[in-house]
Amino acid sequence: MTQDIRDLLTTSCELLALGEPTHQEPAFPQLRNDLFAQLTSAGFRSIALETDRVAAYAVDAFVQHGKGSLEMAMREGFSHGLGTLEANRQLVAWMCDYNDNRPANERLTFHGFDTPVEMMSAPSPRAYLEYARDFLGLDVELASLVGADELWSRSEAILDPAESIGATPEADRLQIIADDLLTELYARAPERTAATSRAEWFKAKTHLTAGLGLLRYHRQSAQRMEPSTRVSRLLATRDALMAQNLFDIRAIESRRGPTLVFAQNLHLQRNPSRWRLAGMDLTWFPAGAIVSSVVGDRYTFVAGSLGSSAALGLGEPSPDTYEGLLQSRISTWGLTAASTVAPADVRTDTKPEQGYFPLDRATVNCADAILHINAAQQPAVL
Repeated sequence: MTQDIRDLLTTSCELLALGEPTHQEPAFPQLRNDLFAQLTSAGFRSIALETDRVAAYAVDAFVQHGKGSLEMAMREGFSHGLGTLEANRQLVAWMCDYNDNRPANERLTFHGFDTPVEMMSAPSPRAYLEYARDFLGLDVELASLVGADELWSRSEAILDPAESIGATPEADRLQIIADDLLTELYARAPERTAATSRAEWFKAKTHLTAGLGLLRYHRQSAQRMEPSTRVSRLLATRDALMAQNLFDIRAIESRRGPTLVFAQNLHLQRNPSRWRLAGMDLTWFPAGAIVSSVVGDRYTFVAGSLGSSAALGLGEPSPDTYEGLLQSRISTWGLTAASTVAPADVRTDTKPEQGYFPLDRATVNCADAILHINAAQQPAVL
């Protein structure tokens, strides 16, 4: 057992994925901050969180260049309500302080690797496509094809395929235009990077990729099929887009050092993710499985594990569960090789509203290490 995450690093590691079993336990993002500080001494220069990649540009502008304010970065730079988390606020403030007076090649960068979709809604692609169009200086009509943004963003457009406009002729035409814009973006890369910068070109590509992703997500939402299959495919589409974002982030960061990735275990694990929701059995390949299958040993996965939690109302796990076995070995918190964790039972004392997913054999077998927090009652500190 160790409390130094650098002990887990290999010479090939480029993406270190740190998972959490629930978003509702603040000890995990608080501990993540301390572990990221450790990793900076090992050459890590970037972090990617489970938040909208386009919105995250506001955070990166603040931490790298001091643009805007901390309040604005937290308000505009996070999706899914993550801007309200104190641990995220502390992370952004710390990164800004770290970067102060450092040369550009040594500064830490902040990324989101998620899409802008919520659990029951997804926004219109209009703003993302218009950003790329305007970057290229093209006169392409989009508004009449998109129509009212509310037709895309309302919950019914995702929950009911009959209400979705993702497979309309207008949506099909938008996807063709978006694909053409992407070709144009690459064809004119020498011209546009010379006129602006590499960073601005990548920013335009990120917006366009997000727009294309939304078109694909909305198209999937329009497919009429058995509910479990339909929702599983929506989840698979989101994770495929998350994986694409991680590939793009590494293309930017490859010469600067490895990247720490932080998200729910379900997005980072190598084995298929499973979720029992509203009577549906959902299964899909998460971003971690996709990325790991492509980059191999350049991807390292640390699965998050939690014993008990005052914040969640989660009691002590049964001794014969994975969490129970880890409780007996780890008194506060610690990192241990997954290969040292013996087979055990899956805990059954959790409630759906906790958003908690316990360890199982498949996840442990596919992890490189386990981060276990024994009893989360107050902020975890090194």
